[in-house]
Amino acid sequence: MQEEPIDPFNGDPTDPAAGLDDLDDDVENEPLTDAERQDVLEDLSDLEIYQALLSPTGIRGLVIECEDCHEPHYFDWDLLRGNLRHLLDSGRPRVHEPAYDPDPDHYVTWEYARGYADGVHDTLTEGNEDEKD
Repeated sequence: MQEEPIDPFNGDPTDPAAGLDDLDDDVENEPLTDAERQDVLEDLSDLEIYQALLSPTGIRGLVIECEDCHEPHYFDWDLLRGNLRHLLDSGRPRVHEPAYDPDPDHYVTWEYARGYADGVHDTLTEGNEDEKD
């Protein structure tokens, strides 16, 4: 299974973004700090939980408010997972663009997903505590 979306210009000599690779060479690539790396690993772990809990309810991914353009960006589960893995591998985020015509009703924020997961956890934990009494 491919983890990342396929590049439609892969191997195309007329790739309009081909020159961008040269720009990346000029930028010194600093690896993630141990704390940053741990944060990304935790995000990947959380993402698995959120997807398992929310996909059956029709949620397709997460919406993130972009700090650069101040617009919401909608990420399907696989795309977000691929972006986080790329960040782990390269130490820098991918260039992104907004999803094409997403339905906002099918995306939730990290905070919502975290609260949902916490609620499910608390409900399951309360059920186990009642059985012990």
